[in-house]
Amino acid sequence: MPPTLTLKSGTSWEDAWQRCLTVAPEAFRDDRVLNLWNAAWQTDGRALPAVSPVDGTPVAGPPRLDRATARQAVRAALDQHRAWRHVPLPERRARVAATLDALAEHRDLLALLLVWEIGKPWRLACADVDRAIDGVRWYVDGIDTMLEGRAPLDGPVSNIASWNYPMSVLVHALLVQALAGNAVVAKTPTDGGVACLTLATALAAREGIPVTLVSGSGGELSEALVRAPEIGCVSFVGGRDTGAAVATAVADLGKRHILEQEGLNTWGIWNYWDWDALGALIPKLFDYGKQRCTAYPRFVVQRSLFDAFLAAYLPAVRTLRIGHPLAVEHPDDPYPALDFGPVINAAKAKELDDQVAEAIDRGAVPLHRGTPSDARFLPGQDTSAYVQPVTLLNPPRSSPLHHAEPFGPVDTIVLVDTEAELLAAMNASNGALVATLSTDERATFDRLAPHIRAFKIGHGVPRSRGDRDELFGGFGASWRGAFVGGELLVRAVTRGPAGERLPGNFPDRRLTP
Repeated sequence: MPPTLTLKSGTSWEDAWQRCLTVAPEAFRDDRVLNLWNAAWQTDGRALPAVSPVDGTPVAGPPRLDRATARQAVRAALDQHRAWRHVPLPERRARVAATLDALAEHRDLLALLLVWEIGKPWRLACADVDRAIDGVRWYVDGIDTMLEGRAPLDGPVSNIASWNYPMSVLVHALLVQALAGNAVVAKTPTDGGVACLTLATALAAREGIPVTLVSGSGGELSEALVRAPEIGCVSFVGGRDTGAAVATAVADLGKRHILEQEGLNTWGIWNYWDWDALGALIPKLFDYGKQRCTAYPRFVVQRSLFDAFLAAYLPAVRTLRIGHPLAVEHPDDPYPALDFGPVINAAKAKELDDQVAEAIDRGAVPLHRGTPSDARFLPGQDTSAYVQPVTLLNPPRSSPLHHAEPFGPVDTIVLVDTEAELLAAMNASNGALVATLSTDERATFDRLAPHIRAFKIGHGVPRSRGDRDELFGGFGASWRGAFVGGELLVRAVTRGPAGERLPGNFPDRRLTP
């Protein structure tokens, strides 16, 4: 019989919430979080109910603003921007550095909030916070050179980001944008992370960082956060459907923009034999249930190697550890070592289950399915947001799993016989952020890689968004606007010499760094 599990001591949602009330009482009330605009915490907005994907525990919901209030917030952000852009760089650097020190002091609380709000296992939640802090410190140390000959934008930077990386993507971007001389506006993701972002924002606001944090539906707030003339740049991270609407708006207005959108990142196998190396990588590709913009949900495999591929893949995928991120055998045990917990909510879990069932009904072959009995759950807990890992062979072309990123622990495999078929299958989504080709022949990699439509391509190893000086972008429909990473992130949110052409993917050109 498996051991009966219990919640790790001191990690309940109530414990985390009480710590938030103590650390940042200005930003939290007994029953809700607040919006931050016009340099003050506001009790406006209609707070919606929310539950944790971890086990259905009620958590803080976003206090959604209406369109008119969002417009007021953006106008106030412009006033902050006009003052902040004249603050000397040494003072901006000192304030951002102080914010990083405060984030580091409360790192464990920020990570615990991520566990409850978006279901990250403890290891990955800590990594999200640490990457934000360490990444911004790199900019603090090198910002002088990056800003030579450059000036802040004419208005604040508006940030609309998905829920999966609140710290290492969204908070990281906010602090670098502010360091470069801009006031910043952020919308809390609808699906989770509001308490974590509120705490991080409160710590930044205490140090005088000109940040605005608002909640609301994308449709309600887009007029203010995307189209408002006060906005100097729009930074978006999310899906292609929403991204397309944002792209149309910013293109019509001629507004500076950074739009990171999803793509089907693929892993090709061609003339390859180092199966031990591949097998060691498979579990790592399931980190956070593949709810990452750089996850690899599609393997494109040379048909003659399929048996060897399965012999490496299946034993590896059977080692995945899934369950409640805070469930332990004894209250004082360390956090459990998991590959992933729940997906973002029960609706997403049902969507994935339905897509898998439909694909199988239309001809896909199930090669692997995890079972709930192998997962680590508390007695009687709500498990409606959990999806066991699934692997399908040859999903039908009519299935979303054939051409779109599932954003969950679902792998699909496509078999090919020629190099032309390999490339066609790896480019199924009209552009991607990352891709990998495993081949033992360097000449083969060098010949095929330029034809793979992904911004970063690994030779037998996964690629990631990157940190510090590593650039990031996308090809095709996976990216619109300026590329980021390293010095490019600063260039994207500042003005350079007249006639400057930023590296990026624009309607009239694609300029690579």
